[in-house]
Amino acid sequence: MISNPQSILDRLIAFQRTVQEMIVASRRGAGLHEVSRASSADTIYKIDTEVDPLLESFCREWSKETPLVLIAEGLEDEHGREAEYRVFPEGSHEEDAAIRVIVDPIDGTRGIMYDKRPAWALAGVAPNKGAATRLRDIEIAVMTELPTSKMGQADVLWAIKSGGAHGRRVDLATGAHEPLKFSPSTAKTIDHGFASIANFFPGTKVLAGELMEHIARNLIGPADVTRATVFEDQYISTGGQFYEMIVGHDRFNADLRPLFYAMQNQPEGLCCHPYDCATLLVAEETGVILTDGLGQSLDGPLDCTTGLSWAAFANADLRKAIEPLIFGFFRERKRANRS
Repeated sequence: MISNPQSILDRLIAFQRTVQEMIVASRRGAGLHEVSRASSADTIYKIDTEVDPLLESFCREWSKETPLVLIAEGLEDEHGREAEYRVFPEGSHEEDAAIRVIVDPIDGTRGIMYDKRPAWALAGVAPNKGAATRLRDIEIAVMTELPTSKMGQADVLWAIKSGGAHGRRVDLATGAHEPLKFSPSTAKTIDHGFASIANFFPGTKVLAGELMEHIARNLIGPADVTRATVFEDQYISTGGQFYEMIVGHDRFNADLRPLFYAMQNQPEGLCCHPYDCATLLVAEETGVILTDGLGQSLDGPLDCTTGLSWAAFANADLRKAIEPLIFGFFRERKRANRS
């Protein structure tokens, strides 16, 4: 177990507040959507590079008290080569670190860099078990909303393992805040609710659409195009998708891109990675059920490159109704591919 979890929680909230302030200030600049470089995890845009110095400074200061391993996108070693992690304080050894910190400072870059939709700062902390450390080992997690220019308030949510999830809504002008009450949906059907399967980019859109049609047809019946009975909301941010489940906006959400790539005999393309899921603890402490899309608990190594498929159900009734339909869809497609 991690000692002093509240101290760590306070540090993460303060750091994410700094990122939030940077996002607000950066709108006075230009070219935030310009491509800076590409990493093995994703494209790095100019807005992403602006947070790098903040993260490095944060870890350097924190490590004066607690040696740590940082896992984040776009890290470089002393030779300027892409690195999977960095150890703080600099010059120390990985095995001497007490914790591993996995961070996505801006999850939802594409939405926020066009001032279109909020992004999220995500962070999870686990005891250092070396390369064997996994998402399931995370004991503290924090997620902070990174607002668009027209927003006057933003949410912060956090969890300490086995302590439930908590949150507050912050006035961006004054800093005043009030407790945020939230819970996943208790609805037993997707009828007249939000449910979706991620199809953000070309390459898996057809399969994602067919699976969603399969689920809706089996749960609600043949599509009646004169009525809208199931709604879809493509939020290009895993943290944002988790948030919509946590607060009860969405009833079912899934991102199954690695499974779709494999079904089409394609190399694994752009998809969700463990650092995008750094705050799965917040979702689960709220009551959201998270799986790997194939019935097992969502998990993965603490890195930025392993492809993850996941499915989120607001409650056990929805899982019972939807999960067999996902299994059936994949079985039918595998059978068709063999014939």
